[in-house]
Amino acid sequence: FWDFLILFFCLPVVIFNEITKKRLLGDTSCRIVPFMEVSSLGVTTFSLCALGIDRFHAATSPQASTRPIEQCQSIIAKLAVIWVGSMTLSVPEILLWQLAQDTSPVSGVVTEYCTMKPSSNLPESIYSLVLTYQNARMWWYFGCYFCLPILFTVSCQLVTRRIRGTEKKSECRGSKHGQCEGHLNCTIIALTIIYGLCTTPENVCNIVVAYMSPDMSKQTLDLLNLINQFFLFFKCSVTPVLLLCLCRPLGQAFMDCCCCCCEGCGPDTTSSESSADSKLKTEMSSSIFFDKPRETPPPLLALGTPC
Repeated sequence: FWDFLILFFCLPVVIFNEITKKRLLGDTSCRIVPFMEVSSLGVTTFSLCALGIDRFHAATSPQASTRPIEQCQSIIAKLAVIWVGSMTLSVPEILLWQLAQDTSPVSGVVTEYCTMKPSSNLPESIYSLVLTYQNARMWWYFGCYFCLPILFTVSCQLVTRRIRGTEKKSECRGSKHGQCEGHLNCTIIALTIIYGLCTTPENVCNIVVAYMSPDMSKQTLDLLNLINQFFLFFKCSVTPVLLLCLCRPLGQAFMDCCCCCCEGCGPDTTSSESSADSKLKTEMSSSIFFDKPRETPPPLLALGTPC
């Protein structure tokens, strides 16, 4: 959902700015767009960490195949912590950026752009904090939004494989539950790889700009910033599609909900049987957040679409 917000709000602003050299919504967009982009990195980072912990618990649970269904309130609480924490860590971006104008000496055209410069109207204590954040921003980016999710995911996967290889090797080999666990682990690894590949250029550019910015022209800096935003939009576009394709229960539920909006999904017998069969397969599979009990599968009922 946050990836959708990035594509819906930030992408039009960036395209409009590149075409017209005018900043859509002025100073407001200069503050909101970086805030949402950094919040997106935080949401992805902490979500990957949470999924890694969930897979670790699934592997170390004494009865992993019969682990009870996680309550909706618990999932919402975890999502709230991830979202609120990500937005809180991104608040300095609102105070760091501001709108600036540059007049071309040749054509006299006024170009608007966003510059990373704290406003002098801020209180002295807040101004010093924002200035400290600006000086440490490069390494904060690299440590929290790049190293943390990758190292966390790799560590959880290694520990999980070690535990499952020593304690449940004979039990999980060839079993359907072991295959589902392996499929979910591959999903998390794929998400981490996509995230790492898309954030690597930005971290490299941040390090290069931090040490070579006096020797680089404004056009070069603008080009590097545009490349970073392109990779961010690419990540926001690919991640939901990858998640829906690799996580079969989630993808099936998404297709069922999309099918509800079509006229061809009426309450006929064929549709009911197909929907009930897909519902049964979904409930007997592992989800990305928890594992459902498999001892007593639900009865096959023509319940229609999940919507």
